[in-house]
Amino acid sequence: MSWQTYVDEHLMCEIEGHHLTSAAIVGHDGATWAQSTAFPEFKPEEMAAIMKDFDEPGHLAPTGLILGGTKYMVIQGEPGAVIRGKKGSGGITVKKTGQSLIIGIYDEPMTPGQCNLVVERLGDYLLEQGM
Repeated sequence: MSWQTYVDEHLMCEIEGHHLTSAAIVGHDGATWAQSTAFPEFKPEEMAAIMKDFDEPGHLAPTGLILGGTKYMVIQGEPGAVIRGKKGSGGITVKKTGQSLIIGIYDEPMTPGQCNLVVERLGDYLLEQGM
């Protein structure tokens, strides 16, 4: 299965009538493997800061998670595994796998829990596959 198929069929799938605003799979080096059409263009330093938070949990807490110039307040996550952020009625979930970051961005009416479910389910599957 191609990386784009994972984005199109798994991350952008409909959950209870709602779906993510945008999603992507990005390598640990910051290279985009696949993304939805609306996924924001990000700067290398934004991805580097996200990776640093996985290595040093709490790194983003004082400054927030910034992706594509949008700043998200970092909320509870799983140190070294998942970063979650909130901005207004939307937010972001980033799940780290062995080789990539699975990123989902949502807005109402999708809920944070639905975003977490979609992103983390694919991330867990890829981890089980050794990816």
